[in-house]
Amino acid sequence: MPKYSYTAKNLSGKVLQGELEAANENEARVRLRAQQLLPIKISSGGKSSANVGKNLGNSGFFAPKVKSKDLQIFTRQFATLINAGIPVVDALKILSEGLRPGLLREASSKVKTSIENGKRLADAMAGTRGVFDKLYVNMIQAGEEAGILDSILNRLAIYMEKSEKIKGQVKGAMVYPIVILIVAFIVIAGILVFIIPKFNEFYSSAGKAPPALTQFVVNLSDFMIHKWYIIIGVAIGLPILLVQYLETPEGRANFDAIVLKIPVIGEVALKSAVARLSRTLSTLLSSGVGLIEAIEIAGRTAGNGVIESILIRSKDSVTQGRSFSAPLGKEKIIPEMVVQMIAIGEQSGTMDIMLGKIADFYEDEVEASVKAMTSLIEPLMMVFLGGIIAVLVIAMYLPIFSMGDVIGGG
Repeated sequence: MPKYSYTAKNLSGKVLQGELEAANENEARVRLRAQQLLPIKISSGGKSSANVGKNLGNSGFFAPKVKSKDLQIFTRQFATLINAGIPVVDALKILSEGLRPGLLREASSKVKTSIENGKRLADAMAGTRGVFDKLYVNMIQAGEEAGILDSILNRLAIYMEKSEKIKGQVKGAMVYPIVILIVAFIVIAGILVFIIPKFNEFYSSAGKAPPALTQFVVNLSDFMIHKWYIIIGVAIGLPILLVQYLETPEGRANFDAIVLKIPVIGEVALKSAVARLSRTLSTLLSSGVGLIEAIEIAGRTAGNGVIESILIRSKDSVTQGRSFSAPLGKEKIIPEMVVQMIAIGEQSGTMDIMLGKIADFYEDEVEASVKAMTSLIEPLMMVFLGGIIAVLVIAMYLPIFSMGDVIGGG
């Protein structure tokens, strides 16, 4: 949607300047009058909030970012202040003064200044980078236009709470196996560096070639002792290269597709993506955002490239006047229950309610699947670690068994 710069007078005669989005100049004038502003000059120009939204949060891997928990608390407090009848500018002033120094505090102050200069809250938030994403901005815009900003802020806070709960469950399930792998690497490295060489000295004095498995372990031990810098270089360089690859569109798409195909983990990832997608769409639609724009926003915040591609194809279908459920039904990855409930929602005009029920169901499913995955991973990791240590122990004792056979045969 085009963006228009304007100069206008308020009821007290003060001249204000700012920007707003509108389909055309006439609509811009109507929006200004709705804000009790008398247009003096309106001119087109500037980037639309859609383009700004694309850049939000894309400041690089090491760029400062606002913690989701901080933004959630900010939104909840903002809703409380607005509900209490405090003007937006005063509410932002109170919030920014109570925040810790950082990106969120700077953004709050910037938004407050922009509003004082005549911008709408949504337009002011769209001008920040890495703080308020497109979903946030569009919901604020819907709340302003409908006059229910406090309700929208409450919905945003609830949405972020549930979204963080799902992400926390998935991340929590991955912490245990990662810790086990790190401990396993340390234990195995300690055995190879400090214990295996002692055994090797004993075997070398016997003057007999060790078995193949023992020789392999000895060679691995020598490599870790003398070529340790290669191992450290790979351990540091590989994750950095992987992160850089995942930041590319192709890398992210390939990674997301692979994750969905991994047994157990793929099922959890899919349920998590469906829950996030349904919750986002439900929140946007119930807040007054149009279906096409809601699908576009949900795709960008889905957290999975495969789901995003599906939503892009679905949006094209809806743009051509078809139903939303029809293209989803052609996608093998989307559960049949989801398609049927969306179809019922379309027919009954209660799609936001149906999507909310889908989100509730899959959020519970994610929690149950995470618990099941954790209970499955724990014994598998213990067997994995125990198996590697058992191989090392057998490799070291094989020569002793061979010596015993020789002595017994003699």
